[in-house]
Amino acid sequence: MSDTTNQSYQVLARKYRPETFADLVGQDAMVRTLKNAFAADRIAQAFIMTGIRGTGKTTTARIIAKGMNCIGPDGQGGPTTDPCGVCEHCSAIIEGRHVDVMEMDAASRTGVDDIREIIDSVHYRAASARYKIYIIDEVHMLSTNAFNALLKTLEEPPAHVKFIFATTEIRKVPVTVLSRCQRFDLRRIEPEVMIALMRKIASAEAAEITDDALALITRAAEGSARDATSLLDQAISHGAGETTADQVRAMLGLADRGRVLDLFEAIMRGDASAALSELGAQYSDGADPMAIMRDLAEITHWISVVKITPDAADDPTVSPDERARGATLSEQLAMRVLTRMWQMLLKALDEVAQAPNSMMAAEMAIIRLTHVADLPSPEELIKKLQNSSPPPVPPSGGTSGVSAGIVTNAQSNTMVTSASTGGPTASLGSAQPATKTVSALAHYATFDAVVDLVRSQRDVKLLVEVESCIRLVSYQPGRIEFTPTSDAPSDLSQRLGGALQRWTGARWAIILSNTGTAATITEDRTAAEGAIKAEAQQHPLMQAAIASFPNAKIIDIRTAAEITADAELDALPEVEDEWDPFEES
Repeated sequence: MSDTTNQSYQVLARKYRPETFADLVGQDAMVRTLKNAFAADRIAQAFIMTGIRGTGKTTTARIIAKGMNCIGPDGQGGPTTDPCGVCEHCSAIIEGRHVDVMEMDAASRTGVDDIREIIDSVHYRAASARYKIYIIDEVHMLSTNAFNALLKTLEEPPAHVKFIFATTEIRKVPVTVLSRCQRFDLRRIEPEVMIALMRKIASAEAAEITDDALALITRAAEGSARDATSLLDQAISHGAGETTADQVRAMLGLADRGRVLDLFEAIMRGDASAALSELGAQYSDGADPMAIMRDLAEITHWISVVKITPDAADDPTVSPDERARGATLSEQLAMRVLTRMWQMLLKALDEVAQAPNSMMAAEMAIIRLTHVADLPSPEELIKKLQNSSPPPVPPSGGTSGVSAGIVTNAQSNTMVTSASTGGPTASLGSAQPATKTVSALAHYATFDAVVDLVRSQRDVKLLVEVESCIRLVSYQPGRIEFTPTSDAPSDLSQRLGGALQRWTGARWAIILSNTGTAATITEDRTAAEGAIKAEAQQHPLMQAAIASFPNAKIIDIRTAAEITADAELDALPEVEDEWDPFEES
């Protein structure tokens, strides 16, 4: 008796498989189109069903096959969308033994030889039914040659032949095949519809199951009726009486949704200790670390959506307490914080999946999340910087390092860069310079003295940049205001301020302005040389030389004073008695 009972048992996914379009839930658009087509006798020669797993693709194909060949209880009926289920054709199709309805699994029969069998058999009329129907499941698995071999027959099949395809990967089906078929996209079943379906099946099975348990099953099914029915079958067996949400949660290896929210709130508070304790408690209760991280990501996404669209909180799979907590969190948390949490959780999911110990990886992810939770957002950081006053300048300190600080003067539209050592940067005028600093800067009364200092330190690169890239606006000892040329390096002010501080031991304020029009030292030198050359060209002797030698050019000009100075430098004093060590005395 026991063996007979086991053999007769049928899983709920098969037992409650829809037999008519009336039983097919969540696909109203497709059902309406097919009913109108059957009523108007406009039945297509080929259909293709696509959608995620468990939405009823193969079931719909069988319902269409029964509807095309149904003859009614009296044997006089025609094609219908409400097959009787009792005639010989309906019974044979339900049992999978109808000779004229051939189901083929393209995953195991992918070659062109398998399609050639279909092509050779389509020319023969149906043995007993009205139509000869070919149902090809997972049609995207066919090879390219198999698709090409089927095209001609699919485009112009005999009147008694119908094709019905089913696939989960519609993008892998060639467009040449899609253009020859009527396409139906089977949608995910909405949570409300799924819960009602599960409640109907549970009532038919006389099974007691709570609404919260059905919500968990619906959420885990992700819109798949077959997944939901299989999980319901498992939950009924697991409950062995009234099935509760805790039992379903334990069966699925999930953490309590409320406890996941507790973990989420601890992370947002930056409480690493509480977050790790909650994670450990959920792990001890049987929750999978990967499932916990996925739940955190799901909650992050849900709160983000609720923040933008408050109506999203009205989800039937979410309890009222969760809705209230989610609405509160969406008001408290900024979108930047939520998006940062989402990005870090995505990375954490990969780490948990690849780590040798998933719990360790989850704990490290939680630690990272808690430590960045209290970081200010960019808006808050800007406000803090704007509202904070500059710190005082330290009276003295070592020169352990040089850093550049930048202060913006709104009135003058200039940028101030000061070199500081060992302490924060202060704006101009924040403190009076010390006496030592004043004495140190007294040696550099003019900008030329600064240039001579750079030259004496033999910093050739900086010297060239100072002479050719600085248009001096104003100068005071310890303060240089200039407009950089278009080809000036971007870090010229910082390097100049730091170098002057190292060489003088005093702080220099380097101000960048956009009002300077003065010539650079190099430009002044070039202009002076050009003026001297122009004056020299006007000399009669030079004009006579150029007239005699047209290609001659003035290369260098030396004044009389320069010639005299060089001569004096090169002159050697006369020595009357020069000692020769090799001369014998």
